[in-house]
Amino acid sequence: MARVLAVVPDLMLSSRVGAMLGAAGHEVKVLPAPPSGEEFDFDLVVCDLEAVEAESIAALPAPAIGFYSHVDVETRNRGREAGLELVVPRSRMARELPDLADRLLG
Repeated sequence: MARVLAVVPDLMLSSRVGAMLGAAGHEVKVLPAPPSGEEFDFDLVVCDLEAVEAESIAALPAPAIGFYSHVDVETRNRGREAGLELVVPRSRMARELPDLADRLLG
């Protein structure tokens, strides 16, 4: 079981992310924004790149999965340029999130 931080401000989407990862056996904490000034104790970060700056997620000391709307190429590129380990369309995240998480957690 891994500790996963989900930085997803949208309530419906954050519930879905939390449920998917929780069902896969992970402990999930959902926040609307990246933590600041707190002790960071997570193994993985999952974030909505349309609501959160990719650079703030890339600065966290854990691998990250960023997701975006499949038509928003600029957001995808920002996530990749920031150095996030995985940047995937929201539809792929919705289908494969537990597998993507396991891939990064190794």
